[in-house]
Formats: sequence, C-alpha cells, structure tokens
Amino acid sequence: MTYSTQPNAAHAQKPEARQVSIPLQSQEPGVLARGISDASSLVAKTSSVPKPWAHFLAGGVGGMTSATLTSPLDVLKTRLQSDFYQGQIAALRQARGVPPSTQLGYFRSGLLHFTETFQILFSVHKVEGWRALFKGLGPNLTGVVPARAINFYAYGNGKRIISDHFNNGQEAAWVHICAAVNAGMVTGTATNPIWLVKTRLQLDKSRAERAGLPSARRYKNSFDCVRQTIHEEGFKGLYRGLTASYLGVTESTLQWFLYEQGKLYLSRREAELVNSGRDPTIWDQAVNWGGKLGAAGSAKFCAALITYPHEVIRTRMRQAPLQDGRLKYTGLVQCFSTMWKEEGMASLYGGLTPHMLRVVPSAAIMFGMYEFVLRLCGTQA
Repeated sequence: MTYSTQPNAAHAQKPEARQVSIPLQSQEPGVLARGISDASSLVAKTSSVPKPWAHFLAGGVGGMTSATLTSPLDVLKTRLQSDFYQGQIAALRQARGVPPSTQLGYFRSGLLHFTETFQILFSVHKVEGWRALFKGLGPNLTGVVPARAINFYAYGNGKRIISDHFNNGQEAAWVHICAAVNAGMVTGTATNPIWLVKTRLQLDKSRAERAGLPSARRYKNSFDCVRQTIHEEGFKGLYRGLTASYLGVTESTLQWFLYEQGKLYLSRREAELVNSGRDPTIWDQAVNWGGKLGAAGSAKFCAALITYPHEVIRTRMRQAPLQDGRLKYTGLVQCFSTMWKEEGMASLYGGLTPHMLRVVPSAAIMFGMYEFVLRLCGTQA
C-alpha cells in the first residue's frame, strides 16, 4: 500500500502530466519559450479530437450572425457597385456642377465618394423605410450560410490534412496559404449560382421601384431568376462572374494568412507572459480577450483594401443582360477595360466605404463566433 505514494507510481497513473511538465528554472529563455510552445501543442493534440463537422457548423453560425448584423451596409454596397446607381450618381453630380471623377484629384474624389455613400444610406431609410435596409437578407443568408460553412470547413480540415501529411503535423505559413487557396476555389465554385441570383434579384427590385413600376420587375422570385438565366444564357450563365470569384481567392487567402499570423503573435505573447512569471495586467487581459477579434478585423481590412476592384467587377459581370439581350460585360478583361474607359479608375472602387464599414466588423463577428462555437464543440481552429 505504501508504494502508491511514491513519485514513480503517481507518474505511472498520470502519464499525460509527465509529458507536458517543464522545469521552469532549468531552461534558458529561448529554450523555455520553445518548450512552452511544444507543450501547448501537445496539450492541444491530446485534449481535442478532430471533428470535421464542427468547422462546418461554426462557419455557418458565424456567417449567419455577421450577415444579419451588417445587412444594411451590404445593401448599400451592392447598389453603389452597380452601373445603374453609378449612372444616377453621375447625373446628380452633373446637376450640381461637379466635374467627373476622372477630372478630380484622388483626395477630393475619395471625399466625395465618402459623403455620397452616407447620403444614399440615409435616403434609403427615408424614401423606402427601414425594411429596405434589410432587402435581400433572405437570399443573402441563403448564400452566406452555406458559403461560410463550406469555406471554414474546407480551410479548417484542409489545414489539418496538409499539416498532418506534408509537414509532420506542424502548421506553417505555406500550410495556411495552401489551405486558404483550396477553400476559396471550392467555395467559389459551389456558391457562385447563389450569389448571381442574389445580386440580380436585389438590383432588379431596386430598378423597378426607382422607376415607380413594381410590376415591371423582371424576375418573380429566385426560381424564376434561375429559370430565365438558364433559358437565355444557358447553364453556364449561372457561373457568370466565376473568374472574378477565383480572382477573389487572393483576398480570402491573404485574409487567412494575416489572421493566422495574428494568432501566432498572440500565442507567442502569451508564452512570453508565462515565461516572465508576472501577473497579467489589465492590458494583457484586454489583448487576450479581444486580440483575435482585432486580428480578424485588421486582416480583413488589409485584404479587402488591396483586392477590392475584383468585388466591383464580379458584381458587374453578374448583372442581367440588357433589354436587347446583349451582355454589356462579356469577360473579366473586357469588363475591366470598359469600366476604365467609361467611368475612370474611381469606378473600380465604387462602394468601397460601405464595403469596408461592413466587412471589418463582419469579419470580427464571424471569426469570433467561429472560434467560440469550435470551443463549444470541443475542438480547435
């Protein structure tokens, strides 16, 4: 009975405690930091079992929450990206004697765009009512929920598979990039028809109401939009804008990469705090609580700012054909050159202000919910 109190017996009963113990006083700072990192990785691997479905669920919940809270800015962004509203803005500028964007400096053009954005936002509420700010939320959720679920599922499980099979179970920058590219391609291909229908329905309803003829709407509902698109443009019509979506993989890849680097920095900072032996300050607690939210928001801000023109081009390419059945934009390069010639470089950043105001908090909300649901499911990102 007495041997049960010996150290060897205790260790035999709890082998996991022996694996993660670190002699703090016998380690040099560099070795200690690596020891903490290795121990954290070991604890994470032994305490959580891969649950592929958890990423799908967490991504869907995160996408639904963020889309609902930021719907008004999504409506505004879609309107500002379309050539219909750009034509209205140009007419208003001409009536007020404001020169075209091509004749304005970058600062004045940006300031004018910023003020016009909020003018349109307030006019939507006054003219159409507050419900108009949530126009297209149903179709938007129909697209956002599966898109985010697929994207987070493909990324989370892709990262795990790539690291386990090609990098000895260790994460690295190239692992994050490969997983993000794969997730972006899969998501874009699977959800392009949903986004095309959503964009066309939103613009179709807005045009009819602006003309004062609600009965002149081209599409009755989502199924009618799909039917007319296939009848007039063939099945490939549902994938208009897919090339621009693939171009947008650069944005999601950059976003995931920056987010993972932000999380890595936070992990190192936490390890250094443990290494120092001091008690966490209020600032340390604030960073620990909001660090990942800040990492998600800043990653989206940088990625969206760099790659924004593809959003406008994608929206233009998804627009319905003209009244005579012709397509104004027939391809990625042709769409870019047409917009550049007719509207100038500023048109490639139409809707940038509401887009940035929407996607930055949206990313913070979405990634925050993603991490939270994963924890509830007993797994890790």
